[in-house]
Amino acid sequence: MDFDFSDDQASLRDAVRKWVDKGYTFERRRGTVKAGGFSREAYGEIAELGLCGLYVPEAHDGLGMGPVEGMVVMEELGRGIVLEPFAQTLIASAVLGGYAPAAVQAAWLPKIASGEALVVLAHTERKARYRLDMCEAKATQASAGYALTASKSVVPAGDAADAFIVPARIGDKIALFLVERTAAGVTTRGYGTQDGGRAAELTCANSPATLLTTEGLTALEHAVDVGIAALCAEAVGVMDKTLDVTVEYLNTRKQFGVAIATFQALRHRVADMKMQLELARSMSYYASLKLNAPTEERRRALARAKYQLGQSMRFVGQQAVQLHGGIGVTDEYIVSHYFKKLTQLEMTLGDSLHHLGEVSARMQDTAGVFA
Repeated sequence: MDFDFSDDQASLRDAVRKWVDKGYTFERRRGTVKAGGFSREAYGEIAELGLCGLYVPEAHDGLGMGPVEGMVVMEELGRGIVLEPFAQTLIASAVLGGYAPAAVQAAWLPKIASGEALVVLAHTERKARYRLDMCEAKATQASAGYALTASKSVVPAGDAADAFIVPARIGDKIALFLVERTAAGVTTRGYGTQDGGRAAELTCANSPATLLTTEGLTALEHAVDVGIAALCAEAVGVMDKTLDVTVEYLNTRKQFGVAIATFQALRHRVADMKMQLELARSMSYYASLKLNAPTEERRRALARAKYQLGQSMRFVGQQAVQLHGGIGVTDEYIVSHYFKKLTQLEMTLGDSLHHLGEVSARMQDTAGVFA
């Protein structure tokens, strides 16, 4: 199998890396954190690069690209620990493009592609504990469509988003709806997150909603898998930069008159970090390449990837802090922010323990060894 990136993919990576290095500095990120954790200006710059149209079909003014291109972009955004929730744009594009009626696609996909509209997934409920089939939100038919009553938690950039993709029950079946933030009965309460980003609690009280699909659980599983693949790629970028910063520190910091990078025990730790990074990178590739696989195969692959990425993130983050010593946990030094980002990513869209259970539950009789 050829794992080389095409010229277009390499050019895409180069363009995003240049923007992250020059346009999204650590100082700018700190300013965004102080301002609340989300910058519409920075999101607009991402859109100007054409990235918001990555998953949007060309018929709706997008680029019509696929999972590998999404992975390339998320890796580079991870290197800069970019706060703006670009993964949500990939999720929204995939859900609307794959499940929404033609009229909804025509109304929203061009706006997503241009960056005019930020649409995010709002599916987490307090009792769910990562289970996608646990949904207490209700939708009832109204004169002009549907009225939706729901309470959703930890919605990425929820008080800045223009619309939400919300799962809710019609009777005993989960469906997926689009709810605009300006709709009647919609309220949001924003707050900062551990990594410096922004999220919100979303409440809908008989709010007007547009039905996307009655196969809500199937679409929601697909949406979450797109998010997991994006998260895995982002984590690889975060770990890659974390390792670079750590190696640079070891080559600079001196004890007994020599750089501590010469100490064999520390070199072994760095080697272990590199091994975990490359294992994570391989599983990220695996996740992205399985996004278009049949549902059961895709779900099994994404659970495996998220579990391994969780293990790698925890190891790389903890070792980076240990090798830096006290400075590694100070707010002024960048490695502490990479550590916080890795910690949050491990908990997002299912923590390692949850996905270990998913892997176990989906394991076949042969466990894939003799199949």
